[in-house]
Amino acid sequence: MAKAIRIEKDSLGEVRIPASAYWGTTTQRAVESYPISGMRAHPKFVDAYVMLKMAAAQANKKSKVIPAKVADAIVMACGEILAGKFRDQFPVDVFQMGAGTSFHMNVNEVLANRANEILGGKRGTYDRVSPNDHVNFGQSTNDTFPTAMRLATLLVYRDMTAKPLADCAKALKAKGREFDKILKSARTHLQDAVPIRLGQEFTAYGMAIERCMQSLEHARKSVCELGIGGSAAGTGLNTGPGYRQQVVRNLIQISRIKDLTPSEDMCEAMQSQRPMAEMSAAMRNLALEFSRICNDLRLLSSGPTTGLFEIVLPAIAPGSSIMPGKVNPSMPEMANMACFQVIGNDTSIAWAVGGGQLELNVMMPIMVHNMLQSLHVMGMTLRQMTDLCISGIVANKARCKDYAERSLGLATALNVYIGYKDAAAVAKEAAASHRTVIEVIRERKLLTDAQIKKIMDPIAMTIPGIPGKGGG
Repeated sequence: MAKAIRIEKDSLGEVRIPASAYWGTTTQRAVESYPISGMRAHPKFVDAYVMLKMAAAQANKKSKVIPAKVADAIVMACGEILAGKFRDQFPVDVFQMGAGTSFHMNVNEVLANRANEILGGKRGTYDRVSPNDHVNFGQSTNDTFPTAMRLATLLVYRDMTAKPLADCAKALKAKGREFDKILKSARTHLQDAVPIRLGQEFTAYGMAIERCMQSLEHARKSVCELGIGGSAAGTGLNTGPGYRQQVVRNLIQISRIKDLTPSEDMCEAMQSQRPMAEMSAAMRNLALEFSRICNDLRLLSSGPTTGLFEIVLPAIAPGSSIMPGKVNPSMPEMANMACFQVIGNDTSIAWAVGGGQLELNVMMPIMVHNMLQSLHVMGMTLRQMTDLCISGIVANKARCKDYAERSLGLATALNVYIGYKDAAAVAKEAAASHRTVIEVIRERKLLTDAQIKKIMDPIAMTIPGIPGKGGG
């Protein structure tokens, strides 16, 4: 049975549109022209664009550039979408015409059709509310898309990324405190090194994540600068009095993001998408750091009989379809892959940010898609890693102690007493004879038992200073 259609016209001619659709001609042309990936706009990007349209309608009502009843109907339609209605009415592929005009008009058309219904009209007539003349009054894709893109980035970061990030840092530092008295061997170049406490490793992991949080917060402040009101080229053509300031004030109230601010230079905000590159770079650096930490967790838990096995990760699933009893570091492996995706997304965003020309960067659709995916994926990854892995890590105290006592790195404490050359000879003999450094020291009578106890104390080697002499 054929689906009912309606015919609409635009400057290019007639377009056949599903009768039930709230979108119009530009959206339908995009659906037919860009069946590229099957991926649609992130829900938070829909939210951000609709919030912006609500804020704009309120501002335009206040300055009396569109009829009050029209503005009210637009605001009501926005409220319905933000409440969860009509979410299937945004079918435009993420790969679309430059600057995101297809998606922008998708939003305009859906709001106009729903506002027409609210005022007693019919879909597709636009006799009461026009997608261009009313919903889009004083606006352009060129200022609304970058504004909505930045707002969506802030929303996803706030709602999906910030808390898991903070929780992960907190969990790592908690493990640092829990493991603070557990002595082990450090490793540099994957070879034996001086003693370290397991807690010091985990505290450092937590600090690394906190530093990433600081970078993200710095980038977030740049993203808060909005170029709305620039209209087509950053000059503000066709905007009502006080429009840009009022829209930002409205957006603060609607989004509950208190530090939104009008951009100092609307032309710059349209030409340059540096804040997106800054936020993406901070996400890339987080991914690099967290992937490194996950690599460590996989190494430290390797074994259990032929690896390091200094920590035990929670088992979440059988690790092999053929080897019975095998358990893998499944969560860190997942996290590594998620981090690789974020790093790849940053590369795409970097190219897109550098792809702007003259008064506009038309590569914004791929920027926002990749940015929101990175924020979403990283937030979920951090949450799952914290809940299902980090919080449940257990230290293998006996294995850690054994490695610490057998580490050739203990010979480092001898440097200030017998010199580097003789200390190296002790380490070399210990390795060749499969004995400990302390056993060789005793055999060579390089130190008395009292000196060995004082100088070769592994715990003393994990704090600043000279073993046996203090300092630091």
